[in-house]
Amino acid sequence: MFSPKLRIDPTLLERAQKRAEELGYSSLDEYVTHLLERDLEKLSPVEDAALQERLRGLGYL
Repeated sequence: MFSPKLRIDPTLLERAQKRAEELGYSSLDEYVTHLLERDLEKLSPVEDAALQERLRGLGYL
């Protein structure tokens, strides 16, 4: 799998790193992955299909 790069505000990145550590995640990647998975579970099937199509169009899937 390739590693896409995201631009994140430095202040937000620092807050996320601290929060991941506070919650006991082994890495920031693990914490962010968990947040994304939890949020994406909330999508309706129509929203999920639209998101997958958009990600496919961007080359992520």
